Amino acid sequence: MYAVTGATGQLGRLVIEALLKTIPANRIVAAVRNPAKASDLAERGVIVREADYSRPDTLGPALAGVEKLLLISSTEVDGRLPRHRAVIEAAGRAGISLIAYTSMLHADTSPARLAIEHRQTEEVIAASGLPAVILRNGWYTENHLMALPAALEHGAFVGAAKDGRFSSAARQDYAEAAAVVLATDGHVGKTYELAADQAFTLAELAAEVSRQSGKAVVYNDLSEIAYLDVLTGAGLPGDLAALLADADAAASRGALFGGGGVLGRLIGRPTTSMQSLVAAALHV
Repeated sequence: MYAVTGATGQLGRLVIEALLKTIPANRIVAAVRNPAKASDLAERGVIVREADYSRPDTLGPALAGVEKLLLISSTEVDGRLPRHRAVIEAAGRAGISLIAYTSMLHADTSPARLAIEHRQTEEVIAASGLPAVILRNGWYTENHLMALPAALEHGAFVGAAKDGRFSSAARQDYAEAAAVVLATDGHVGKTYELAADQAFTLAELAAEVSRQSGKAVVYNDLSEIAYLDVLTGAGLPGDLAALLADADAAASRGALFGGGGVLGRLIGRPTTSMQSLVAAALHV
């Protein structure tokens, strides 16, 4: 059986959908904190089991009979390592044949604070001795486009990335890659740096939004501190805002740029372009 943690999250649901194209529903386990939120998956024949990262007693039963596991990183912005460790230890007790983990691009060398717990989780997986594959996901283009309504209203995207290039891809691209790794063989021991075929700067993103929307939209580059103030002023919790501002600053030093190619080869098609995602977001 194949299990996906965090299966009711944005990435998890897409992975489940991708798996359903080749794997029978009764061979897929949606491991979720709240099974009631996965009732639609259960109706389609997917096995739904409670699996709460912060309640280790739920993890053993959730992984019973599972052969391949996708550990989707916790959405907590801090303190993720103990939660990840609990799942890894449960996977070891369950004797799974493969654990795949959604890490961060260049996690082993990235200067971004967000990379720290990803790097630590990779180390825990390596120390566990479990057969593993690491999926180092780049930024999601959808992350950038969350600011689209404000950018259209105020005529500007803001950030602290300077002219740093983002090899951001669609969440769907990363989900399909994870499903491929689970459903096919030959991935044990691999670390995949997953990045879009084409990278872009935030200025290029703003120019594309301007072109497609017909509205003047620019990119205003700020200092990390000033960008942090903008994020907290928009209502983001301080810890999350600090991590995002730090990630932008790290991107200015190349932390979120990748050579591309690996992601497209895994999914068997070109990665989704920034331009097409902008078009979809504007349509919505």
